[in-house]
Amino acid sequence: MVRCRPHLDRTPGSKRLDCLRPRIRAAKAQGLRVDLKITNAATNTPRMPRTPMSDDHKAALAEGRRQGAAVRTYLEALEQNRPTRGRKRSAESIERKLSEIEAALPSATGEQRLKLIQARTDAERNLRKASEKFDIASAERAFVDAAASYSERKGIEYATWREFGVPANVLQAAGIARTRG
Repeated sequence: MVRCRPHLDRTPGSKRLDCLRPRIRAAKAQGLRVDLKITNAATNTPRMPRTPMSDDHKAALAEGRRQGAAVRTYLEALEQNRPTRGRKRSAESIERKLSEIEAALPSATGEQRLKLIQARTDAERNLRKASEKFDIASAERAFVDAAASYSERKGIEYATWREFGVPANVLQAAGIARTRG
């Protein structure tokens, strides 16, 4: 009997197994039985078979993914809707600026034309951003449902949420207590 113990790559067709194939073929040609045993490289012990996950474990994983998605969505919404410095620009003022840029473009030359094209691109982006309104209320409701257990599981404190920019009333609705410590 010939025993081969590949210890790096356990996938069939891998380079580690490919280098053993000639030895296996030679052993079979001599009429020997080949016992290919895949072992754990660190301990040289046979791999344990995977046990199937229980339904409770699957449900807990799904709940964790749902909570993580709710928290991620709300935090991204906060980031997108964070107030910016300076005066707010209305859609009308942006459109007016776009028409001024379009009027100035035909007569512009060189670097001036380049700057106008960039200004037009920026104005179009600002106009799209002004017209897009994210429904932060639905994200907030999902966050309120998930935040307490998410915080407990991940070890995130009230002060950390506040520093990120989550409003105190949202944390209170979620059941995340303001603690002194």
